[in-house]
Amino acid sequence: MLLTGDIAAGRGHLDQAIALYDQAEHRPLATRFGQDVGVAALSYRSFALWLLGYSEAALRDADDALRNAREIGQAATLMYVLNHAPISYALCGNYVAAAAQAQEQVALAEEKGALSWKAIGMMNQGSVLALTGSASDAIDMLISGLATYQTTGAKLHTPLHLPHLVRAYAELGQFEEAWRCIGEAMTAVETTKEKWCEAEVHRVAGEIALKSPEPDAAKAQAYFERALAVARAQQAKSWGTARSDEPGAPLA
Repeated sequence: MLLTGDIAAGRGHLDQAIALYDQAEHRPLATRFGQDVGVAALSYRSFALWLLGYSEAALRDADDALRNAREIGQAATLMYVLNHAPISYALCGNYVAAAAQAQEQVALAEEKGALSWKAIGMMNQGSVLALTGSASDAIDMLISGLATYQTTGAKLHTPLHLPHLVRAYAELGQFEEAWRCIGEAMTAVETTKEKWCEAEVHRVAGEIALKSPEPDAAKAQAYFERALAVARAQQAKSWGTARSDEPGAPLA
């Protein structure tokens, strides 16, 4: 429900799951189900809380998920949280922590031969590079990560990472590539129904329309209005207040 854009309802189910979680009873089940369910719930509730405007609570959940995963000591659970926590930290603007966790994810996944987790770690690394102004390195990392990820058949979170590739291309003046990636991101949102970051895709499209060699203010305004409409419908306060140069700042 969270990923398809019903954020408040998704958060409600995650709250219930976390309330029902019993460490003594449920931690031993991690090896049966792939990863610890408490860590998984905290990881996704962190996304929900940030989207709903509670960034401090989102960081607490990300911190708790990472601490619990390290206590459990199971590689699959740790890789799971190292996939998700960098996204939460990047959304909240803590790029140093996000970069460190993504780097740890890539190293651990490589050690374990976990191709999918390594690819996600690379995409997280590339997204942080894009957000911190290292456009050329971001493009290399994101393209490599996305290509590796696609070989597994997985598509989850690609609508989140593609806008960062868009920003990196635009920073280098490669607007044709930027618009191509915007199209890919919009197609991914529609085909996968992963709509929780739909507002951000449209916001970045508006940003590119303004930065293009021939700026189109009307086109940009249409994208920004669509972004706000989607964010309001989803109650995604953080996407609804984001502007082009700083996550979480007012659009207006």
